Amino acid sequence: MYSNWIIRRATLDDATGVARVHVDSWRTTYRGIVNDDFLASLSYAQSEERWQNRLQDHSSTYVMFVAEDNKGQIIGFADGGPERSGHSVYDGELYAIYLLEAYQRKGIGKQLFHSVVSHLIHHHFHEMLIWVLTDNPACRFYESMGGQIVDEKSSEIGAQTLSEVAYGWEFSLR
Repeated sequence: MYSNWIIRRATLDDATGVARVHVDSWRTTYRGIVNDDFLASLSYAQSEERWQNRLQDHSSTYVMFVAEDNKGQIIGFADGGPERSGHSVYDGELYAIYLLEAYQRKGIGKQLFHSVVSHLIHHHFHEMLIWVLTDNPACRFYESMGGQIVDEKSSEIGAQTLSEVAYGWEFSLR
């Protein structure tokens, strides 16, 4: 199948494009879920600094993949590695997966998802989870990818307390 994008491993030079996707995706995905003032306060510069720091993680278990359009613009990304909270069952985590709204529902998210899963399996992780705001429309995506709700918690975003669920997957390669 021909596509107008490529999936590749991210480099430090990708932080600006990743930040743009991150901020723009939050503003479209979480409109009506997260406080408008909080979404308006999101900064490309602060996001870029965050992603530069994350992309400097040189451990073999951390990974980020980006999706680029045919003009070389980053249109989406996904990253993952070891589970961060010490969950008793899940050893791997999909930290984030975001696509610009115009590129959603084209199979790019599935490719990014599978790229992170392949990396985690290669590094001997056996399970993976992702935390998602309960009202995030992407919950349907995680369910279509075989994710099962395995946990829940509350989180503070801006001045709001929001509900999150964790979707989990077992890789069945033991």
